[in-house]
Amino acid sequence: MAKVLVIDDDKSLLRAMRLGLKSSGHEVVTAQTGAEGINQTAMRSPDVVILDIGLPDLDGLVVCKRIRQWSDVPIIILSASGAENRKVDALNGGANDYVTKPFSMAELEARIRAVLRTKNQEPTSIDSAMVRCGPLELDLVHHEAYLNGERVLLTTKEFEVLSFLARNAGRTCTHQMILSGVWGVGYGEEAQYVHAYVHRLRQKLNDESGEIIHTVPGVGYLLSTPD
Repeated sequence: MAKVLVIDDDKSLLRAMRLGLKSSGHEVVTAQTGAEGINQTAMRSPDVVILDIGLPDLDGLVVCKRIRQWSDVPIIILSASGAENRKVDALNGGANDYVTKPFSMAELEARIRAVLRTKNQEPTSIDSAMVRCGPLELDLVHHEAYLNGERVLLTTKEFEVLSFLARNAGRTCTHQMILSGVWGVGYGEEAQYVHAYVHRLRQKLNDESGEIIHTVPGVGYLLSTPD
């Protein structure tokens, strides 16, 4: 069967899911915070992640988005809200499925089987939690950036902008692409956000001349690749 990581802060629900999933033959790993869930995803390599949207430290959609930066593990979102906009946000953010509480174990089992079937039909790829681009190295699991081996302290949003550019290194990223990829699908016209964060990144990377992050006038930005 599958190795299932359940990320939820409800201890009673965790206990019930652990018993229910184990009785069906699954191996179950649990986490009670978003940060712990991200680390467990990296360390335990689960076959499926079941992710509660209301966590005490991070919004579940943020956790989903961070995992998606370096892993294609199937993610099933759990939520007490059946609002359509939340479902759309979750699916656009990289989730494979969305289950509304309360739910039955039979329904959850069916959802797990469905996402595993889809996953097994996809071509196998090797994902890396590290992105290297010339002197720049990003650890996508721990949200750490290094320049020539030296740690660069970045805020969460600065790291997300830089990692988006790094994962598309050598390609022009328009302002709208960056906004949608980092801020979400509701953004697209706020180019000043991108300009401000690129300015901060250049300061922290000693890149005021734009050698690392190139400006494509009137279009967006491009992260340089080594020759």
